[in-house]
Amino acid sequence: MFGLKATYFYLIAIQISLTKFFKKIYFTTNYYNKSLKSKIPKQIIFSPNPFLLTLISPYQKNSFKVNEINVNEFWLENKNRNVSDQHSFLWLNLIDRKIDRKNIQKIIYLWMLKYSSFKKGVWETSTLSSRLISWILNIDIIINNGTFEFKNNFFQNIVTQCNHLKKNIKFEKDLIKKVETIVALSMSGIVFKEYEENFRLGIKELDKFINNYFDEDGFPLSRNPNDLIHFTKYMLLLSKSIKDAQQHVPDFLDEIIKKNLICIKLIKTPNDQIPFFNGGYENNLNNLDNYLDELKVNKKDKKNSLGGIFLAKSKQQVLFFDIGGPPSKSYSKNYQSGPLSFEYFLDGAKIITNCGFGKNISQKAELISRLTASQSTLTINDTSVTKFERNKIINRVFGNSIKNYFKTTQLNIKDDKNLTGCSVVHNGYEKDFNCTHKREIYLDHLSNKLLGKDHIFKKKDGIPIRYVFRFHLNPGLTAVKTMGGNSALIQISKNKSLIFTLENENIEIEKSIFLGGKKILENTCITISGNLVNKDKSFNWEIKKKI
Repeated sequence: MFGLKATYFYLIAIQISLTKFFKKIYFTTNYYNKSLKSKIPKQIIFSPNPFLLTLISPYQKNSFKVNEINVNEFWLENKNRNVSDQHSFLWLNLIDRKIDRKNIQKIIYLWMLKYSSFKKGVWETSTLSSRLISWILNIDIIINNGTFEFKNNFFQNIVTQCNHLKKNIKFEKDLIKKVETIVALSMSGIVFKEYEENFRLGIKELDKFINNYFDEDGFPLSRNPNDLIHFTKYMLLLSKSIKDAQQHVPDFLDEIIKKNLICIKLIKTPNDQIPFFNGGYENNLNNLDNYLDELKVNKKDKKNSLGGIFLAKSKQQVLFFDIGGPPSKSYSKNYQSGPLSFEYFLDGAKIITNCGFGKNISQKAELISRLTASQSTLTINDTSVTKFERNKIINRVFGNSIKNYFKTTQLNIKDDKNLTGCSVVHNGYEKDFNCTHKREIYLDHLSNKLLGKDHIFKKKDGIPIRYVFRFHLNPGLTAVKTMGGNSALIQISKNKSLIFTLENENIEIEKSIFLGGKKILENTCITISGNLVNKDKSFNWEIKKKI
């Protein structure tokens, strides 16, 4: 049965789905495609730096060998090819600009013959925006020594696709696609004098986007570290292009980029990744290294928490702790239900991890990675703290957004010569099981170890619960239960190990899966479990080097 709120979202989802359905039919008509054509620019007034494409391109050297392409077969339908991979043209950052020019011109010429009018998939917003950015950043080599007819067709195709984005930008609700659209339109206004209004529109939309979707520290309201990386890369690309064109970069753009880079620098993990909270997965940060290295973070810019993630460092230890509640429904499509989960690093190696977001693996992996059991935290009665929409129509429109909310309270931060850390409570299990969970977690400066205390508080007696605390180990690490039953030996390398110890309780070693990369990996999980009826219970544990 739908509740009143769910019914509202269901009706809105149906309305939006029907609108999109009829719009896609309309997009394929000759009338619509003729409406996209407008004045063809005479020339470009600025050639952007093509190497900026490396900021947003997923391709690394030798991952897409342009010189081995059969140009005449490049656009043949192939089920094994990803439409977005080909049609985004992000692989242009791999071309040899001396050798591949003629091949690139022919590939684009054949593309224009086949796809100049709207086609589902090929004109999908993200693919189209990436294509425009890729073409514009490589515009000099694409049109160099090309015929007048080729240049005209190429400019017309850029304008036509930009006009499609302009007509539909106000309907775009996906934050990732929104920023891609904004940058694509702005770039067209930089290179074509006749379309300077595209630049003004892009900057106006970007200002609204920043005001609506970032907190005061510059962290996205989705609380997703991957969103932070994505937005930063696109805004950096735009800012650098504006500067290269010797135009004024809006102050708000400079300010948000600085805040974004500070956030990234502070949450960047010792293994050059991001913490796996709320949609986080393995991400290549190499193309941001120069910007991060140049950035000087002042004491006033340093924070003990960003985007609901608590940060702590001590000697060789680093801790990331999720102390925040869920984002609003509008920003929750990549949210993972893991309140009070944490990730722990020692001597540069990741020890305790969350399972990561399975977006790059499969829909099933993504669904599994949303569950509370996939995070290093508490689950009660094998139930996730947050419930997600299961209705297919709602999911199609709003993504796998959340249905229920919880609060984190009683945050108490400690930072002295002995300990750095904090304690916090969440009430996500209160409604169904009359329980709240409090976790205290501290880096011990003197002993160079991690101290944890978990508390389950029963608000009412009489409801039996089964609790499970999970501590997922990073792939490659193994654990063996000791003879005493209350500790486990974590093997880091041949000559290096840690000891996980639990006070007055038994632990178990289980198999788990890691979903933060591009394939499913097996890993090990240390668990604490039991049953609780009419009393509160506390658990004291620690992780330290084995002497």
